[in-house]
Amino acid sequence: MAAFHEVRFPTDISLGARGGPERRTDVVTTRSAAEERNSIWAGSRRKYNAGYGVKTFAQLERVVAFWEERRGRLYGFRWKDRLDFKSSAAAATPTSTDQTIGTGTGAATTFQLVKTYGSTFAPWSRQIRKPVAGTVLVSVNGVQQTSGWTVDTTTGVVTFASAPANGAVVRAGFEFDVPARFDIDYLEVDYSHFEAGQIPNIPIVEIKV
Repeated sequence: MAAFHEVRFPTDISLGARGGPERRTDVVTTRSAAEERNSIWAGSRRKYNAGYGVKTFAQLERVVAFWEERRGRLYGFRWKDRLDFKSSAAAATPTSTDQTIGTGTGAATTFQLVKTYGSTFAPWSRQIRKPVAGTVLVSVNGVQQTSGWTVDTTTGVVTFASAPANGAVVRAGFEFDVPARFDIDYLEVDYSHFEAGQIPNIPIVEIKV
């Protein structure tokens, strides 16, 4: 497993960044102009450019210090995606029934946090590995559980002291970060151009942990 630091990239900068999810799809066009499409990646991967969030020299200095401590691309870190950081809609407050994370068997005590996108044609479930401490809420059959469970904020695994009953629906609500890393080992900044308003290139990519 790649080395990871449980620290969040400066939020005031990440909230001004640009980026979003990326997928890889092979598209083959036949002689009749029909298409055959095949998904190369099982899931999506987020990519960002933090440079758009850097507005001052003080912020730039903080990014350089953060980049140095991560040793460029070596260590992963937490990243807050301003578009997608909750189990609920961005404008809503997470509740304990937002996302279904499993069904009880009477024996299973651990459940991985997930967020599901879509509902009708081809919903996709994304494993949430970096929930934010203090934000996770859990329910069983619609009843919020105020005790009897814990969550590992480094893996996103919810563990019950006693297994939920067979057939019981386990749901959760939460805020989360994206596990990410810098995508450069050379951080080039032209200070004269930055002073003139040029945006530095600071690419960041999601990683699997």
